[in-house]
Amino acid sequence: MDVFDGLPDAIVVDILNKVVDVKTLHRCSSVCKRFNSLVPQSESLFFRLDQDVTTESRPDSPVSNIFQSLVKSFQGFLSLFSKPAKPIRFTNLSPNIPSKILSRFDRIKNLEVELPGGDVSLEKGAAVKWKAEFGKTLKTCVVVAFRSASTVSSSPPDGESDAIGLETRVVWTISALMAASTCHFLMSEVVKEHKEMESLVMHDVGGEGTVVMGTEGLREFRKTEEARGGEADERVVKNRRSVVPKVRMSMRHAPSLKLKSGIYLESATLVIVRPSEGYSDVGDDELATEAFAGNCMYGEAVVALLRREKINLEINSF
Repeated sequence: MDVFDGLPDAIVVDILNKVVDVKTLHRCSSVCKRFNSLVPQSESLFFRLDQDVTTESRPDSPVSNIFQSLVKSFQGFLSLFSKPAKPIRFTNLSPNIPSKILSRFDRIKNLEVELPGGDVSLEKGAAVKWKAEFGKTLKTCVVVAFRSASTVSSSPPDGESDAIGLETRVVWTISALMAASTCHFLMSEVVKEHKEMESLVMHDVGGEGTVVMGTEGLREFRKTEEARGGEADERVVKNRRSVVPKVRMSMRHAPSLKLKSGIYLESATLVIVRPSEGYSDVGDDELATEAFAGNCMYGEAVVALLRREKINLEINSF
């Protein structure tokens, strides 16, 4: 008997939890009958929702795997003479895809999902980074953006005028909210089906945005969906994203923000978004700093921008 065969199931499952990668776990389940029965018990998972994983919804037999390897090798050879395939965008994906991929797992507690790049179009040099928390709908969103980063400031010496206006900063914020609500919609079926899930984190491959749902948020979402009785919201189905409620935005900006590293962030902007219903800005500073803790450049920019004067705006639901 193989030494590994002597390990209790609980230890094998613990080992599988360290693997976390969904694609790898699907392949592990093809190794033997025991693995096939234990893989679905994995509690901590990570999967990259790319072109490959969307076509691998269930493990294949060894013969099928060999055949697929030959086909992929042949496709790889052909790709040398053809244009590269365009990467899929998560705005084009259906909630049924991640649901199908994760259908074999019945004890998911912690799930991390990496999505393809977003659809936000920005001018060259500009950057928008955001982090949003959801329950049944948006709870909070923190957005940090800038027009360009360089070692020399391009702003006038008086430091009062800005190269961009309020309209551009609002567009940055709305773009972030739309991307966040699309992520939330994409994982809706998974959240409803896996009732033991305690943590869900979604982020795009470029690190532009992150959506988180904690235990309370996940429970709130399921409760709302149960009360709806399976009836889909027409706006959600049409727009392929969750509805963003009426929100208030607390916005701060600097025409040119110099960081300790000597880098200047031009038109640096910080926006903290909360639903208008029951609005309170208590804890905004902590929310913003925690959202980008550990990210040196963005974290430093947040701390500096929090010292700036803020303006408040309100946007209707969309």
